[in-house]
Amino acid sequence: MANLVGKNPVFVSSSEAVAKSDAVVWIRIGEDADGQRLDNYLFRIAKGVPKSHLYRIVRAGEVRVNKKRAAVDTRLNLGDELRVPPIRVSAAPKKEVARPIDDLELPVLYEDEHILVVDKPAGLAAHGGSGVSFGLIERMRAARPNQPFLELVHRLDRDTSGVMMLAKTRKALVKLHEMIREGELHKSYKTLVLGDWVNDRQHIKAPLYKFVSANGERRVCVDAEKGLPSHSIFQLIERFGPVSYLAVDLKTGRTHQIRVHAQYAGHPLVGDDKYGDFEENKKIAKGSLGVPFKRMFLHAYRLEFKHPITGRNLCITAELPPECADLINELKKRKENR
Repeated sequence: MANLVGKNPVFVSSSEAVAKSDAVVWIRIGEDADGQRLDNYLFRIAKGVPKSHLYRIVRAGEVRVNKKRAAVDTRLNLGDELRVPPIRVSAAPKKEVARPIDDLELPVLYEDEHILVVDKPAGLAAHGGSGVSFGLIERMRAARPNQPFLELVHRLDRDTSGVMMLAKTRKALVKLHEMIREGELHKSYKTLVLGDWVNDRQHIKAPLYKFVSANGERRVCVDAEKGLPSHSIFQLIERFGPVSYLAVDLKTGRTHQIRVHAQYAGHPLVGDDKYGDFEENKKIAKGSLGVPFKRMFLHAYRLEFKHPITGRNLCITAELPPECADLINELKKRKENR
């Protein structure tokens, strides 16, 4: 344990000093914490300290904002002066360091001072957890160590590829989350499903319920009583006999929404290892559709929204990855040669 004790306060502009100083520290709040709750900020800068201890020192008045007592739910503002008393920070065990990710593995589709939009490959998790040490966000932070703020705006499943947005300022993140809640961020996907899709355009509004299975796996099912309202619009692009190529627009953004709605309609996604047809997936992986295909065919190809700060209309797209494009091209050739 490192004991942070001292009598000579110092004033710093970086929260990193909390773990290095043996004195009371004064921190000037930067953009990375603008609008954040005081308790959440303390959890971030004092990792290893029990939350109960942090709540106690706030309630005791030992933590001050602009030299005044503050509540745990106080919102910090840019330029605020935060007083943090000496606290005991557990010496963290050595951790594996995230490997930086480059623009070849994660192409940048759009970037400005507030947002960053990338083309996520299939197989890369959005974040660490559930058996994954590091995901996209951890590796992006490792690649940009001087970027003070970088957070996921939304998520894609590990096996889904395509357009994914990150926020570079808290102001942008808060506004984008508000836009998502209001349905003002429009996501469109392309997918290949098993079977002959009947309708050219089909709305599916089956409510979805998220649960954890007996083996600890996160799953989703259609449940009229416990499910949350969920709305997907499936648009037929082309039929290929055993499979159909579709575009999907999401009106809500539930976990596994497209995958479960497609299964509910009787047309599970090609390559889906949770809700798909496992025997057909094995055949497809070996080349039953003309070329071996060993991933889930779900690609986020378009993101439409107003810029959270400037209000400018943006439409950002990502082309199908090569393995998906090759399969579609092969299906088209086989169809022409029938």
